[in-house]
Amino acid sequence: MRIARFTTGEDPLYGVVTGELDEFGQPDEDSVVVALAGDPLYVGVKPLEQEYRLADVRLLAPVLPRSKVVGIGRNYAAHAAELGNELPTEPLMFLKPNTSVIGPNDSIFLPPQSAEVHYEGELALVIGRICRDVPAEKATDVIHGYTIANDVTARDLQRRDGHFTRAKGFDSFCPLGPWIETDLDPQDFADGRQLQTFLNGDVVQDGTTADLVFDIPSLIAHVSSSMTLLPGDVILTGTPAGVGPMKDGDEVEISIAGLGTLTNKVATR
Repeated sequence: MRIARFTTGEDPLYGVVTGELDEFGQPDEDSVVVALAGDPLYVGVKPLEQEYRLADVRLLAPVLPRSKVVGIGRNYAAHAAELGNELPTEPLMFLKPNTSVIGPNDSIFLPPQSAEVHYEGELALVIGRICRDVPAEKATDVIHGYTIANDVTARDLQRRDGHFTRAKGFDSFCPLGPWIETDLDPQDFADGRQLQTFLNGDVVQDGTTADLVFDIPSLIAHVSSSMTLLPGDVILTGTPAGVGPMKDGDEVEISIAGLGTLTNKVATR
């Protein structure tokens, strides 16, 4: 089930997106959104009678993290190597504020403090219930679903600061979308799903989730051993090799097989 958050020009709604995805991760022209009676994280999936053509609504970030976005660094060996870093011996965690979250087709704003802002296409998972100290074998019990993320990073500030907070925490630095897919399993990603990032139509990242150093159950176990996770919290699972800079006017598209495509323009603040 694909759960979206959307607007018709009025207050945001939640809905289930119907239809098939083409080879580029785009829904077919007959796709509709069946409205739901509130946020399914809290009230469950309760369809209403209203439905809208997908083409007629504006998709929003499919989740607004109530608490936090937890990022995982250097979780693809080739990406760690391209930045001259060794692989961590345990998942490398950092936090992005929930104010960094934007949705599909929203603009990523380049802050004046940085001259080197990079895209990082990533698989993201959304937590479905309050949890702490989750064993890896129970990870699926706490996952609401999966979406696509761009872990935007001011690379020059990351090098200068020596940590990730400012470099990854600017407003608009965490695009999410286009929806949450609830019918997948961690094994689907362990078996390998293609992850591609396109910059102005050119492929710049082409990886597979089979190359995750630490798999999804391991990440949930590790993160939840340090902090309580709340419904709507998001975990970013890392990015494959090929990260690079964006400039004003660029368009970034991130596609994951079976999940869809997340598209955002880049602008100067």
